[in-house]
Amino acid sequence: MSRNGLERMFSLSGKTALVTGARTGIGQAIAVALAEAGADVVLLGHQDNMQETERLVAETGRRHRTVLLDLADPSAAAAGVQGLLAEERIDILVNNAGIIRRAPAVQYRERDWYDVMNVNLHALFWLTQAVAKPMLERRQGKIIHIASVLSFQGGILVPAYTASKHAVAGLTKALANEWAALGVQVNAIAPGYVATNNTEALRKDPDRNEAIRSRIPAGRWGEPADIAGAAVFLASPASDYVNGHVLVVDGGWLAR
Repeated sequence: MSRNGLERMFSLSGKTALVTGARTGIGQAIAVALAEAGADVVLLGHQDNMQETERLVAETGRRHRTVLLDLADPSAAAAGVQGLLAEERIDILVNNAGIIRRAPAVQYRERDWYDVMNVNLHALFWLTQAVAKPMLERRQGKIIHIASVLSFQGGILVPAYTASKHAVAGLTKALANEWAALGVQVNAIAPGYVATNNTEALRKDPDRNEAIRSRIPAGRWGEPADIAGAAVFLASPASDYVNGHVLVVDGGWLAR
């Protein structure tokens, strides 16, 4: 394959991507990587503090737009994106937004359970449904969910997060079964232990930090940039025959 052919295979030129939870961490890294691959980017967050991500996207030369939408209210997710869909053709959806609440299962609060499920699963589904409708009409689109290694394992002290990420992996396969023949690829990325806001408590605990790091064959925590390449692949023409897959990016954690 020629260099030009390889570049076309991974090019996102002419595409527009919507990335949720794009302010920091994995979402920010994915948004910037998609822009570097040629996509214009819509940055979705619930607070008006997207300036750093906006600057990084702008430095790639691609257009960006910020949308404020609180995914803690799942019923508002689909309604809140309708104005955007009337103005923008969304070719790529990355459902990255997520929260985590830690507590022993026997002490877990009802509010925390529903808060996690609302953001990580319910809003994800309703937002995906809304964005997918025009994709299906065009018979073209890419949807990428951010799952987790806890889509395969139980974790410790995170029952709601684990349940939500198992559900995201299952939903990825269910949607792929319905939409693959209609030109819309639905896949997921399952990051391992990545240095983000969600894992700050673990990294600050010396015992847990060392226990996790020492179990990772790569010998280190992941960085948000480690997830970005997988997202570009799943958003690009290179993955047109990849459907319903949960791509693990974990430094070898699950192989241990």
